[in-house]
Amino acid sequence: MDTTEEKQITPSKIMQIGMGFWASKTLLTAVNMGLFTYLAKEELSGQDIKAKLGLHDRGLYDFLDTLVALGFLKRSGLKQTSLYSNSEDTDLFLDKNKPSYIGGILEMSNNRLYPFWNDLEEGLKTGKPQNETKSGGASIFEAIYADRQKLREFIKAMGGIQMGNFIMLSKVFDFTHYSTLCDIGGSGGHLATQVALNNEHMSCVTYDLPPVEPIASENIEMMGLSDRVSAQSGNFLNEDLPKADVITMGNILHDWGIQDKKMLIKKAYDALPQGGALVVIENIIDDNRSKNAFGLMMSLNMNIETPEGFDFSAADFDEWAKECGFTQTSVMPLSGPSSAVIAIK
Repeated sequence: MDTTEEKQITPSKIMQIGMGFWASKTLLTAVNMGLFTYLAKEELSGQDIKAKLGLHDRGLYDFLDTLVALGFLKRSGLKQTSLYSNSEDTDLFLDKNKPSYIGGILEMSNNRLYPFWNDLEEGLKTGKPQNETKSGGASIFEAIYADRQKLREFIKAMGGIQMGNFIMLSKVFDFTHYSTLCDIGGSGGHLATQVALNNEHMSCVTYDLPPVEPIASENIEMMGLSDRVSAQSGNFLNEDLPKADVITMGNILHDWGIQDKKMLIKKAYDALPQGGALVVIENIIDDNRSKNAFGLMMSLNMNIETPEGFDFSAADFDEWAKECGFTQTSVMPLSGPSSAVIAIK
C-alpha cells in the first residue's frame, strides 16, 4: 500500500497574496492617521479613538479589531467595553515621537506608491515611470528637494528604514586597515555617523546635494561627532567623488540605468586607493532571482519611480565592478532582504 501522503494543493497562498492589499491598506491607513502615536501615550477605548481620528461608528470596531487580528494592536474587552494598546513592534517603530520611527516610508507608500502601483501593468507595457512625472509633474526628488520640510521628513524616513543596516555594517565590516570613509548620497549622515560611532579611528564624510548639508550637519552635531564626521556638498552625477579609503552607497545605484550605474562604480574606483573598498548597500537580488521577493519587487518599484532604475544581483555587480577595474567582490548579508556588495580595488 502506498503510504505517501498526497500533497494538498490549496488556493490559500494565491488568496493571501492576491487580497494582500486589504491588510496593507488597513495598516497604512492606521499609520497615516497617527493611531499608533496616540496609543503610545495611553490605552484608549474605541470611542476615544473614534473622536481623536474623526471616524464613523460603522467601520470603527472592524478597523480596530482587524489591527488586533493582524497583530498590530492589543485589546482587552469587546466592542463598547474594549481598550486598545500598541503591540511591541508598533510601539517601537510606529510612534512618531520615538527615534526608531519607520512610519515615514509607510506614509509615503500610502500617499504616493499605493495609487501608482495601480498602474504597474502600464509600466510593464511601456517601460515608463508611473509616478508624478507621468502627468508632467515634478519627480519625487525634485519635489522633495524644493521643499525644506518635505526634505527633512524624507531624510528622517530613509534614515529610519536603513538604520539597522548601517549599524550592522559599522560593526561587521572590518575597518581595521582603513582610516577614511565617504558615503555617497549620504542623506542625513546616518551611515557615516554609525561608522564613526563604532570605529573610533575612522574619519567620515557624508556627501549629498547642497540642500541636504545643513540637515546632515545638524545630525552629526547632535551625536557629538563633528570632530570626525563632516557633511560635504556635491553632485555625484557630474563631479568626481571625494577621495577616501572606503566609499559607500546606500540605495543609490538602483535609482539609475546600467550606464549610470557603471559610471558611478568607475568614479568610486578612481577615488579609492589601491586596496580601497566600495561598499554598496541594496536589496541585492539572489543570483538565481528566485528567493529575494522584496528585492525583485523593489526593482518593479524602480520601474514605477524612475526612467531607467532597477535592482540587481551580486553577479551583476561583480560583472560591472570588474569591468571598471576592481579585482574582487563579496557579499555581506545585512538585516532582512538587504545586503552589502563589496568591491576591492
